[in-house]
Amino acid sequence: MRRILIEKPGGYDTLRLIEEPDRVPQAGEVAIAVEACGVNYADSIVRMGLYASAKALHGYPITPGFELAGQITAVGDDVVAWKVGDPVLALTLFGGYTSHICLAADRVFQRPACLDPAQAAALPTVFLTAWFMVHQQVHPRPDQTWLVHSAAGGVGSALAQLGRLAGVRVIGVVGSEHKIASAAAAGCAEVIDKSHEDLWARAAALAPLGYDAVFDANGVSTLGQSYAHLAPMGKLLIYGFASMLPRDGHLNWLRMGWDWLRTPRFNPLHMTQSNRSVLACNLSFLSAHASLLSEGMQWLLQRFDDGQLAAPPIVRYPLARAADAQRAIESGSTVGKLVLIP
Repeated sequence: MRRILIEKPGGYDTLRLIEEPDRVPQAGEVAIAVEACGVNYADSIVRMGLYASAKALHGYPITPGFELAGQITAVGDDVVAWKVGDPVLALTLFGGYTSHICLAADRVFQRPACLDPAQAAALPTVFLTAWFMVHQQVHPRPDQTWLVHSAAGGVGSALAQLGRLAGVRVIGVVGSEHKIASAAAAGCAEVIDKSHEDLWARAAALAPLGYDAVFDANGVSTLGQSYAHLAPMGKLLIYGFASMLPRDGHLNWLRMGWDWLRTPRFNPLHMTQSNRSVLACNLSFLSAHASLLSEGMQWLLQRFDDGQLAAPPIVRYPLARAADAQRAIESGSTVGKLVLIP
């Protein structure tokens, strides 16, 4: 087997491709020959040493990667739901940048026939994150209006699709003109290109009474205004801090410290008086809730199977070019999802 290993946090050169003997599945596990591995912005944060769950739940050295797709090559004792040759996708927590893996059987799901391996590997993390926020925290209604930052990215486009499916009016925000079409195709009724227009003036014009939900993975650059543009009973959903992190792989601790100091602290007295809420989501800290995540994945896969949801645009990289994939996703220029092909 081949996998990417990070011995200790650092730059792109810490992503090292190694070879080692294949592993044998233990009781309750399945072995998977991996055909595609999903790439997420969180993988870069793992490489930098800033991802809390990587340190708390795993430690270094570590293989990044939260999701993959492939075929089952062996099953361990007590596994009856799977057989050799089954096409699957899986949540890995960590360890996904690999050619072969052994996983607990309850982290593995049947791959819908409508999805190829690269499309399937691109789904679990972003769509499950979106599903959790939408259906466990927001509880959508057709009369709602949402603002979705990074609407052409992985989670953003998943949020747009789930909002469209629920009959919600979704306003998407993108950072460049070439992302507008992708956000619109995902289900955004309107798309704000903040590189060419005033984001908050346009957002206010499109929803004069405020937004029922704002989904924000930017951090300090937008959190304050995202909260200010909520409607009464509106909810701010936080699932990342991208604007606080570098786009060139090099950490600037002084700037990060300044951004941390400038990050809004939401006043519970004001929240109570305005009936506004601030909620947050980190999928990696939900691994103990396997039954809930399984419920979400089954709900999502059923809707991919019947055509209500669609895979995002995919860009493929060889596994050995994991550094190039991370460099691309950190640049902020990508659309849809990136995957590694072992």
